[in-house]
Amino acid sequence: MELLFSYGTLQQKYVQVANFGRGLSGFKDFLSKYVIEEIKIIDELVIKKSGKNRHPILRYTGNMKDQVIGTVFKISRKELSQADNYETDQYQRISAELKSGRACWIYVATNESK
Repeated sequence: MELLFSYGTLQQKYVQVANFGRGLSGFKDFLSKYVIEEIKIIDELVIKKSGKNRHPILRYTGNMKDQVIGTVFKISRKELSQADNYETDQYQRISAELKSGRACWIYVATNESK
């Protein structure tokens, strides 16, 4: 199983069902050194699944005082691949350590994301 930290639309049950065919259960945790900003999504399929054309996105600050609360989901490798397909090219998946000490995957802004 993989751990995925979600701070945005993947926390919504209808988005989970649209992407994974099931609702997910998870637990709260914190990610340090990041803030949440917002970007405009132009991918029509993603907009249809989420119902929104503006999505949150993580930006690295390096400041320990910056924290983002989110939900950690245990998902399969196949579901992680499905999450990759859902996230637009404005996001990239990287590994991170949460406040709890757990290692997980997060989606952050690419250098080109505005």
